[in-house]
Amino acid sequence: MSVMEITKMEITKMEITKPEITKAINTATEILKAGLPDFTHMFKEETSLNNYYFPAENIEWTPGFLTGQYWLAWELTRDDAFKDAALVQVDSFDNRIKKKIGVAHHDMGFLYSLSCIAAWRLVGSTVGRDAAIMAADQLMTRFHKVGNFIQAWGEIGAKANYRLIIDCLLNLPLLYWATQETRDEKYRTVARLHTQTALKNLVRPDFSTYHTFFFDPETGEPDRGVTAQGYKNSSPWARGQAWGIYGTAIAYLYTKDPACMDMFYGVTDFFIKRLESGCKDMVPYWDLIFDDKHGQPKDSSSAAIACCGMLEMAKHLPKDKAAYYTSIARKIAGSLARDYAAESDKSNGLLLHGVYNKQSPYNARADWGVDECTLWGDYFWLELLTRLSMDWKIYW
Repeated sequence: MSVMEITKMEITKMEITKPEITKAINTATEILKAGLPDFTHMFKEETSLNNYYFPAENIEWTPGFLTGQYWLAWELTRDDAFKDAALVQVDSFDNRIKKKIGVAHHDMGFLYSLSCIAAWRLVGSTVGRDAAIMAADQLMTRFHKVGNFIQAWGEIGAKANYRLIIDCLLNLPLLYWATQETRDEKYRTVARLHTQTALKNLVRPDFSTYHTFFFDPETGEPDRGVTAQGYKNSSPWARGQAWGIYGTAIAYLYTKDPACMDMFYGVTDFFIKRLESGCKDMVPYWDLIFDDKHGQPKDSSSAAIACCGMLEMAKHLPKDKAAYYTSIARKIAGSLARDYAAESDKSNGLLLHGVYNKQSPYNARADWGVDECTLWGDYFWLELLTRLSMDWKIYW
């Protein structure tokens, strides 16, 4: 191996530097500012097409990630153009929950924590507060006492969709917040019950994770774990593993349950070991079953999500473990900054090389958003940069 190759490998695994953080923030906020004329009264599609987003209505599970980017950008720059755009979008979320537009699923947290709770916390928006409480009430309608979980998708109670998915761990902060605001414990109770059910069933003995898990609708007994977007039922879908990392960190934040910390160690160490053994640049492929030999697409969004989870949990860990996970997150962030962050002349997104869904022999869903920017990847990349640049108070 040449000296140049050794140097390149060493640079690849270097922690992100302060100048790199500053440059990445400046580029990201410039891209967002340039897009405000097109993406204030309209939102963005879930993923880009050839690295460019097109306008979309506020109907999918992802628009909150755009409004969240605007709130982060406002905190980073104090440019009121971002605040004004975010508040326009908060009005859209208020209209959406009042008219029940596209809310028959569990993603109320993704939609309302980053838009409306952020608006309430940052600028005292009562419109945002009230909309977020209505969203929490909507999420509560999907809770099943038979099984103690929040149903992800589909007709309520239908056997074909009597399941939870790992993503929902990031929707639960909406419920914890609702209890804080209303003093009604029902929201917190449901959030804790769902967390217990999810961690008991979604995490395998080796600390890899299932994407989804079914229950018997008559007894509530665990049935089977399956994937919806991973390579196969038994493989560790990268974004699901990342949701597990951030989700256990959030669960510990709100419950201080040592079991959540133990689970964080397990799912995070599994993720890190797969990166260290199979990904030279510390960024995962779309399923952790793959490594550098397989020629599969990367999923940068999973890396950004996982890093945010590590940095959040580091606040609660012993110094040595906090330093370890912080260093890993900074190394992954460095790789993202050098090889995955978008430039303003090549994309109107922020983070390249993400994956929404990749078809496989065991996953018949068509390719969608493969090697593209994803709206959540953009959000978590900016959240990661924000965490690395200030003592940030989370919207979750």
